[in-house]
Amino acid sequence: MVAPQKVCIIGAGSSGLTACQVLSARGIPFDCFEKGSKIGGNWRYENDNGMSSAYRSLHINSSRKLMSFKAFPMPDHYPDYPGHTHIATYFDAYAERFGLTERISFNTQVVGVEPAEGQWDVTVEDADGKRQTNRYNAVMVANGHHWDPRWPEPAFPGAEEFTGEQIHAHYYREPDVLEGKRVLVLGIGNSATDIAVESSRIGDATFLAMRRGAYVLPKYLNGKPIDEAAPAIASRLPLAVQRFFMARMLKVAIGEMTDYGLPKPDHKLLEAHPTVSSELLSRIGHGDIAVKPNIERFTGGRTVRFADGSTEEIDLVVYCTGYKITFPFLGEQVFPVRDNRLPLYRRVVAVKRPGLYFIGFIQPLGPIMPIAEAQAEWIADLLRGNANLPSEAEMQAEIGDYEQRMGKRFVASKRHTIEVDFHPYLREIRREQKRVAQSV
Repeated sequence: MVAPQKVCIIGAGSSGLTACQVLSARGIPFDCFEKGSKIGGNWRYENDNGMSSAYRSLHINSSRKLMSFKAFPMPDHYPDYPGHTHIATYFDAYAERFGLTERISFNTQVVGVEPAEGQWDVTVEDADGKRQTNRYNAVMVANGHHWDPRWPEPAFPGAEEFTGEQIHAHYYREPDVLEGKRVLVLGIGNSATDIAVESSRIGDATFLAMRRGAYVLPKYLNGKPIDEAAPAIASRLPLAVQRFFMARMLKVAIGEMTDYGLPKPDHKLLEAHPTVSSELLSRIGHGDIAVKPNIERFTGGRTVRFADGSTEEIDLVVYCTGYKITFPFLGEQVFPVRDNRLPLYRRVVAVKRPGLYFIGFIQPLGPIMPIAEAQAEWIADLLRGNANLPSEAEMQAEIGDYEQRMGKRFVASKRHTIEVDFHPYLREIRREQKRVAQSV
């Protein structure tokens, strides 16, 4: 076994926190730097690191049981779908249980990461603007991928002359900004449906516009959270079989999307990240949310013209158009990111940069947290010398194969560049650990 040298962990959100716990349990020395004053990342409402996208009414869309870290499950008294306050409290208890808080440097931002003689020089800046550079054997990047808002590209014609308000969902916090307004929400993801539902209760009118249709899944099937409705073993079935049975269940539970006035999806079920909401369809059915096609242009004042030629007077536009994956501390020459594509072996390892690892940079059909925990365990095995990586050629081939499979599986979109299936990906990581461990 190789004696590991110190590791740098960037970020103390859910992924950085589990990286701290795993390395601590394995006796691997580390420094963890967090820009804000508390742990929790995206799940810390109004996080003073400025990167959280949480709004007051936010609840998870994966069930409590599936989302928990295996090293410290969520309490049984938590609801099936906890809110952000529950999750932040859970993280606090997790950090206390494993003695992590005192090992994290808060109010400290990583501003530079550069390779140096087979290791890594990491430059950090404290709250007073003082900078310091230290050398590490490895770097685990865990700064998240839901903090740098992506606005419509290109902007809609006339957007600059629109006299109403335009915000990105990243900046949405309280429903009072919706009250008494004619609100247009652009998008059909989870944030879009949550905000549209809130607006439908307190806004003067609510319109939900979208470029393409989507499958809206209920949070419960047969009285169980939808991600617990089928056993994990069902994920071993061919995708076409999984799709068939899920489509049959949804047909009985909610019918077709077109039954509610939503456009027919231009893709098959499970070919795009699902939208999970138990309220959207009923609010549309009650007439409290009007469905619109994509925005065509802003035509002056507060008027918005849609792709079907209709127009509406709008006071507030909320863009739910996703996020860019960015690493301000990594130069383009160190690790290039283009169109949200990350050239990573098993979505973790930077092939051409030994010692550079990424935690939680996946978009699973399921929760991220258990996956981040498994990724951290695999990295710990690599750091301790209990596992080896394949050759560079093999790793590059796997990356190419993954991109090819994702291109066939999911609709073309910057939203579907880091997708994984929850249970199959966990099995993939476990197989990777066993396979390379045998070659050590």
